[in-house]
Amino acid sequence: MNDTIFGKIIRREIPAQIVYEDEDVLAFKDIAPQAPVHVLFIPKQVHVPTLDDLKPDQAALVGKLVLAAAEYARQEGFAENGYRVVMNCREDAGQTVYHIHLHLLAGAALGYFGAAG
Repeated sequence: MNDTIFGKIIRREIPAQIVYEDEDVLAFKDIAPQAPVHVLFIPKQVHVPTLDDLKPDQAALVGKLVLAAAEYARQEGFAENGYRVVMNCREDAGQTVYHIHLHLLAGAALGYFGAAG
């Protein structure tokens, strides 16, 4: 059983500002936003704690999160200006909930970090 906060949101045991849902993915606003738009996309049916725990036969889960985020960005009208998607893996990367999830950040020019590309 997934007893993380995300599992409780999926089961509607605790409230969240849900902005997108399909058969496989649930998305809701982050409670501590890092950008004007900060939405978390999570898989609903399968609990995978970290990207390191993802099995080859579960790779489609990540694709579904990415496609849902892109669809949401288009629906909300900020895809054309741009958005960022981020997945953190473990503590040093900033993962605080051990249920894989994708962060979508948008709504303003986002600062640059990391290598070119």
